[in-house]
Amino acid sequence: MRHLVSAAVLVAVLLCLSPSFAAELAGVTLPDTENANARELVLNGIALREKFFVDVYVAGLYLPEKSNAPEAILNNDESRVMVMRFLRDVDAQAINEAWIEGLEANVENAAPELRKKFDELAGMMTDMKEGQEMRFIYTNAVGTDVMVAGQVTGTIPGKDFADAILSTWIGPKPGPGASFKRQILGEK
Repeated sequence: MRHLVSAAVLVAVLLCLSPSFAAELAGVTLPDTENANARELVLNGIALREKFFVDVYVAGLYLPEKSNAPEAILNNDESRVMVMRFLRDVDAQAINEAWIEGLEANVENAAPELRKKFDELAGMMTDMKEGQEMRFIYTNAVGTDVMVAGQVTGTIPGKDFADAILSTWIGPKPGPGASFKRQILGEK
């Protein structure tokens, strides 16, 4: 009996010590929280980007608190993180074309200054390899830190850019599609 109690205690301790994961999709597991500038954010949703029935990347959106309302998310001026883990190789040109298409489809009358920021983003892109990550980390006093393949490639100032890049996924016409948008917003 004593061995049973000891085994149960050991299992309980190991469960407490092992990392907690919130979601797994297409072989990618994302943690339930991310830290951004000393702020803990929660996984809002996880989604799979497919193109012509080919898995391209799994994305996770981290927010201060869960929300399925795009307008509320975009109106909030708090930290947020978007993570993209690539499931296949994608060249920088295809990524940049997707950014521009997303901007044009989801930001009405984009100002020339905002378009310049998307040009700046395009200059930060490199070919992505299977297993690599891209991250967009928004902080209201700083802007959006862009990380490509584990390296910070630059910071793009302004909430206008942060909202526009997020709109490519949660805007009225998300590039990855309506199903992706529902999933990243935490809906099924």
